[in-house]
Amino acid sequence: MKKIGDFETNLENIDEIIEKLESGELSLENSIKEYEKAMKLIKSSSDILERAEGKIIKVSENDGEITFEEGDV
Repeated sequence: MKKIGDFETNLENIDEIIEKLESGELSLENSIKEYEKAMKLIKSSSDILERAEGKIIKVSENDGEITFEEGDV
């Protein structure tokens, strides 16, 4: 598993963990550890999305002029 990083990497890591858990080959202890890793990745991904929402730029056209305005989704 790669280090917690960008959103796409987090999703790849979560998918890898899901595959491990679904395989049924992990012990209960290892399954719990993998689950905890996945929860940290999900939290990190959620934080990344929240930061991105704050950076969404609204584009509006008013009398032929395009204006950019930061705003929430």
